[in-house]
This record gives sequence, structure tokens and C-alpha cells, in this order.
Amino acid sequence: MSLASTPFTIGGLTLKNRIVMPPMQQYQGTAEAFATDYHVHHYARRARGGVGLVIIESTAVAPEGRLMADDIGLFSDAHMAPVAAIAAAVKAEGVPIIMQLSHGGRKSRPHPGSRLIAPSAIPHDDDYGMPEAMSRDDITRVVMAFATAARRALAAGFDGLELHAAHGYLLHQFLSPLSNTRTDAYGGDLEGRSRIIADVIRAVREAVGRDVPVTIRVSASDYQPGGLTADRVAAALERLVPLGLDAVHVSSGGLSPEPPPNAGPGYQVGFARTIRERIKVPVIAVGNIRTKAQVEDILGEGHADLVAIGRPLLVHPDLGRVL
Repeated sequence: MSLASTPFTIGGLTLKNRIVMPPMQQYQGTAEAFATDYHVHHYARRARGGVGLVIIESTAVAPEGRLMADDIGLFSDAHMAPVAAIAAAVKAEGVPIIMQLSHGGRKSRPHPGSRLIAPSAIPHDDDYGMPEAMSRDDITRVVMAFATAARRALAAGFDGLELHAAHGYLLHQFLSPLSNTRTDAYGGDLEGRSRIIADVIRAVREAVGRDVPVTIRVSASDYQPGGLTADRVAAALERLVPLGLDAVHVSSGGLSPEPPPNAGPGYQVGFARTIRERIKVPVIAVGNIRTKAQVEDILGEGHADLVAIGRPLLVHPDLGRVL
């Protein structure tokens, strides 16, 4: 039996194998951020294709935090029924499903009339424009939005949650010194810059209890001088994991418009290994992983506990059966 095909447990949730479908934007939501029948069929088809876990695309916790004008959200009770249909379809295939919760911060496409907000008034680029530095009331509101969305996700039938702290979105913006120049309790040193993530974890745990799997996706490198590195992210996670995280999903980049300098096969696996050596919960590796040999090497060499296969699954939905 291959390592990829062995069962694994995350926070009490048993997976039939170690292949994860990671969150990937589908750009098929309505203008009001509702999921559609497209999402139901898309995710159910990949679940049928043999993956052990499905994590659905970034789902906005607030109307000003949508990443795109056609992504989906869970910032009202009205959004629950469409995502509940996704959860039911995936679970009917015998596969657990997790919802990724996000706020785009300065990389958002807010609803008309909403504000563009960020830790500091530093733009991502000219296209997104200049954000407003968040007030303490803004921070409290966003933290509670994560908790409320988490509660809705569980009521809609999801088995767990992933907090999006990667790819240059709001929680990542707070963590990186390049995008967070605050001088209050939510800035400064690593403890201050990770404080909002700690607040979100605590609020989500209060909302859903301790038995629900809660994971986090991080960017382990900003690929810029003075930015986040795998060691710095690992140090933050050493503080954050004990607050109630059950796994860490290790990606990279996104804080700036420039792509990673080298996105070759398995280019993020070394980051996963660095973080796995420092924390006591399972780690998911992702990033240009396409072959069975890669997957077996990652698992066999102890680089990660699970492997996420992204874009290849979009082209070959049955890939989970052959890895």
C-alpha cells in the first residue's frame, strides 16, 4: 500500500487517504456572493475522483473582504443554503469537506460602497488602490465576522474550517512586517503582528467548540527582503497552534504582485518541512506537486503529513484515484 492511500486523522476527522483538494477560486459566484450549482457539481466531482479531503475555495466573511467580484461569501444567513448544497454533495461521495474562511484586506474587491481596509495604509498595487488603516473597532468586527461565518459553516454541514492567512490577504497582511507598520498592540514584533490571528482562532473556537477541526493556511515566504520566512512563520505558529489549530497548510507568496522566483516542482515542500519540524500538528504540503513519485517522496521523507494537489485536479478530476 502506498503512503498516499493510508488513512489519516486531523483533529478527530478521519480521511481515507492523504490527498487533499486545496481551495482554488472558481470565479463562478453571483454578484451577491452566492454559490451556484456549478460549485456543487465541481466539488462533488473531485470528491468522487478519490481525494481524501476537499477544502472549498476562499469564502468571504464580510462584504468588504471578497477577493473577487465573483467569489462566494458567508456573511449572511442567506448564503448558507447554497454552500450547504456543496457540503451535502461532497459528503454524499464519502469525503469530508472543510470551508476556507477569508478576508482579502487590501487585496479585496469590496461591494460598492464598502471600504478597502488593511493593517496599514500601504497599497498592494495601483490596481487595488490605497486602503484605510483599520481601527481597533474594525479589527474587532472582522474577528467576529470570522467567528460568525464559522458558526454558519458548521450549521451548513461543513466538517471543519480553514483560516486563510496566506497569499497576501488580510491575516497575512497583519503577520508580515512589510504590510503591517502599526505601532499599537496589533503591530510591532511578531507577537503583535500575529495577535489578530490569535484573536480569530479564539473567537472561532468559542463559536464552534473544541472538537471541530480548525486549520490554517500560511504563506511561508514573502520572497522579499525583510519579509516573512519559513522560520518566522514557524515561530508565529509555535504561539498560535496551542490556541486551537489542528493542522497547518503551507503555501507561499502573494504579499506583492511579483511571482515566486522559482516555482518548479514541489517548490514549497521545503517550507512545509521547516514548519513541520517546529510544530506538533499535521502539515499539508502544496505547490506544483503532480506525480505519485513526488507524493510518496514527500510523505516518505517526512516533509509533510498530507499532500494537496491543486491545478492538476481541475484538469484530471480522478487524479486522487491514481496517486
